[in-house]
Amino acid sequence: MDFNSLLTGDNAAFIDFLYNRWLNNPSDVEPAWAELFAQWDTAPTNGTLSGAEHHPQPPSIFHARADANGLSNGAHHGVAAHSDDAVMTVARRQARAAQLINAYRVRGHIEADIDPLGLRKIEEHPELTLGYYGLSEADLDVPISGTGVYGVPEVTTLRHVITRLRRAYCSSFGVEFMNINDINKKRWLQERLETMQDTDPLNDEEERYAFRLLADAENFENMLHTRYPGTKRFSIEGAEPLIPLMSMLIDEASARGVDRVVLGMAHRGRLNVLANILYKPVRAILDEFEDTSKMTVQGSGDVKYHLGYSSYYPTRNGQKVRVTLAFNPSHLEAVNPIVEGRARARQDRGVEGDAHNIMPMLLHGDAAFAGQGLVAEVLNLSQLRAYKTGGTVHVIINNQIGFTTSPEDARSTPYSSDVARMLAIPIFHVNGEDVEAVVAVARLAAEWRQTFKEDVVIDMYSFRKYGHNEGDEPMFTQPLLYDAIRKHPTPREVFARKIVEHGAVTQEEIDHIFADSKQRLQSHLNEPSPDDLDQDGTDTLMKRLWQDYLYGTLDDEVDTTVDIDRLKALLHKANQIPDGFNAHRKIKRLLSQRLDAVEGTRPVDWAVGEQAAYASLVDQGFRVRLVGQDAGRGTFSHRHAVLTDTTNGDEFIPLNNLTDRQAPFEVYDSLLSEAAALGFEVGYSYDYPDALVIWEAQFGDFANGAQVIIDNFIMSTEQKWGRNSGVVMLLPHGYEGQGPEHSSARLERYLQLCAEDNVTVANCSTPASFFHLMRRQVVIGVRKPLVVMSPKSLLRHPRCISTVEDLANGRFEPVLPDPMSPAANTRRAVFCSGKVYYDLLDAREQAGVEGVAIIRLEQLYPFPAAQVKAILDEMPDDVEIVWCQEEPRNMGAWPMMDEWMGEVLGGRPPRYIGRKSSASPATGSPSSHKQEQQRLLHEAISFDS
Repeated sequence: MDFNSLLTGDNAAFIDFLYNRWLNNPSDVEPAWAELFAQWDTAPTNGTLSGAEHHPQPPSIFHARADANGLSNGAHHGVAAHSDDAVMTVARRQARAAQLINAYRVRGHIEADIDPLGLRKIEEHPELTLGYYGLSEADLDVPISGTGVYGVPEVTTLRHVITRLRRAYCSSFGVEFMNINDINKKRWLQERLETMQDTDPLNDEEERYAFRLLADAENFENMLHTRYPGTKRFSIEGAEPLIPLMSMLIDEASARGVDRVVLGMAHRGRLNVLANILYKPVRAILDEFEDTSKMTVQGSGDVKYHLGYSSYYPTRNGQKVRVTLAFNPSHLEAVNPIVEGRARARQDRGVEGDAHNIMPMLLHGDAAFAGQGLVAEVLNLSQLRAYKTGGTVHVIINNQIGFTTSPEDARSTPYSSDVARMLAIPIFHVNGEDVEAVVAVARLAAEWRQTFKEDVVIDMYSFRKYGHNEGDEPMFTQPLLYDAIRKHPTPREVFARKIVEHGAVTQEEIDHIFADSKQRLQSHLNEPSPDDLDQDGTDTLMKRLWQDYLYGTLDDEVDTTVDIDRLKALLHKANQIPDGFNAHRKIKRLLSQRLDAVEGTRPVDWAVGEQAAYASLVDQGFRVRLVGQDAGRGTFSHRHAVLTDTTNGDEFIPLNNLTDRQAPFEVYDSLLSEAAALGFEVGYSYDYPDALVIWEAQFGDFANGAQVIIDNFIMSTEQKWGRNSGVVMLLPHGYEGQGPEHSSARLERYLQLCAEDNVTVANCSTPASFFHLMRRQVVIGVRKPLVVMSPKSLLRHPRCISTVEDLANGRFEPVLPDPMSPAANTRRAVFCSGKVYYDLLDAREQAGVEGVAIIRLEQLYPFPAAQVKAILDEMPDDVEIVWCQEEPRNMGAWPMMDEWMGEVLGGRPPRYIGRKSSASPATGSPSSHKQEQQRLLHEAISFDS
């Protein structure tokens, strides 16, 4: 018999039915029920249950159901009536006990003792009182059914049930989980939470181990504070139980199959995690404080509390878990999508494993988790096809303050973790000073992740011993909080006192462990500075993959040609519809036209050139991953990389069905996010260097929403962290009169960030140019980001065409000279980029002007100075040099072309032709746009201008 449903409050009338059967014949019910009813029948009835002590009695579920079924007179479908008072009292008591039990599971966390400082006001919640349900003290010892509450007998008392529920849900940790819709997951959690009290969370050996970890964490911070007083380190002091939390969590995850953790965190406690979880040599950390590190990256580098690291963590069960801490800027939570992308890349590769054994873990601050929108964006990735990583363990280091801002000014929700409720996952609020509770929830979180492959949140309440950094004075703004912190013992001292009182460990043992921790730390300080942080020489998969992409340059000559017969065969396959697949009639016509282009009876347009690039790459064994808003169809309906059956909705991806031996071609429509979506692809590119990883913006300026990712993880990552990425950004760009937000991809922003060959920025004008550019991005022996001002109107422009031969036999040319204007006769050389070339071409032909050469820069950075100079050397010495663009003067390429072309011209900048400077990228008036465009075209090709 399944008794669980009886305690929900919805089926309390069933108890009445059983009770009446028992009255007629005790043998008609199961023995457990018979014993319970016998005890009820002799117990005091406590009269009526109408007297709520403190709160109005809520409507009774049982009352509502009884009235609806005509039970008000005690009759139940022909069953003989019994004493109305006795029957209703028994049923009411059980039903209302069920309501109270449910309330503890829903509301118990509100009364949990989770603040180590004791400043969090705990108020009695009405729904956790007896009176709210019409119960009183007299009902506590009357027998009730305990079935459905784990760890209690079938017949028990309400007092016993409440005692266990308070231990389960109102102790040193509270849990939010009743918003989970899956009943099996809820019961899974209920069983573990309600029986956890029956065993000690730590045995004697584990208590010693946890204390040692606390000692190591505290001694490390004390050492840094003594040696470098006032220096920023963003210490973990006050939250040292993070170290045993992480240690025990990794141990538990390892026991359940995890052998790699991809870790992301901000600066708070980062150095301690590096020293005590990743075992980065302490001497190396000190060298960074003293600015004498031998491991500085080639470039500008970064501050010590932003640096990443990888090492093997030896678990207590004898396993080794590879832990990789991602590099991180000061922009809080920006690393989150990077970590998720890195984890997914390793999972997709397959040879390292999958979601079962590769686990992402993110450490957050409380103010940042509540305040940064990127948190919600990344949480929303968790169950989407393009982004699943099998669940992330989130740990909030809850210092109950953000810089100088109190929680009441930092969020509009009771908990900093409330944004995570969107996922219907368990959220554990735990007192960071209760190490046993911290370890218990850490182990349960690891088990949840490995069992259900979903996210889980641990909100560890702690405090911050110093200000935002060690040079900050927190008493200026938080005198009461920091007065309490100043008087409060350290987590190590609290735990030591507790385990000594338990009798499992003596004070002498505690003192010895603490002294040994200091001695071990001192021995590390005396070690010589390491020449190489990878002293174990571990041959990892990432090292082997990256060794092919570390020594090339963007100037290297690469072969991007493809055998023409092979290319045609691939394109034939890519544009065929499988038998039985019902494609849209327009798609059928489109694919037929593409086949005509393959055979040479139609020109190759942009879509075919792009398709050919991807097909040839996957055929060569390079994975292609294309993700973006509406990327499958393409924002402008040009790509159609995913075909949809019009009768059943099935999807077919032609480029993923070319050959049996091809690499995967993946195309996903992303969520409506820029920062999280782009960050994920950047992270993916870090750990999948031998793939073409593309993020496409719906419109180019939508990338504005991901500027933190662009600035930190794309443009400067190599200089700061020695980390390379080959991620590609496709940013639709071009002035077609669609207004300020649908014209400019903000080319000027990317060019302004260009230096030290950190990136390639391109604006291709032909399908063949784009084909070879994308192939070059993969086959070249270096990994640098690629930013492409991708087209809109050029997708179908009748002059923006190529041939299959151009694809198969050509190469990417950074500069395209004018094929129709002899260099020797040139009076004016108009340099431009992208779509405006075709507008200039049409204007020149309509005006019948000669002597004007139109030269295209397909690659804007690295600036092709040698190629530009070679073209100019073929022209007369007095040729007029012009730069023409559609964008306003203070935008587009001009702000940098003024300098770069000026250097080629010996300090004499070219003449600017384009729109005047503007605060807005473009006009919102189509007629104004047309007038502006005609003016700049006339000025560029007319000698009377």
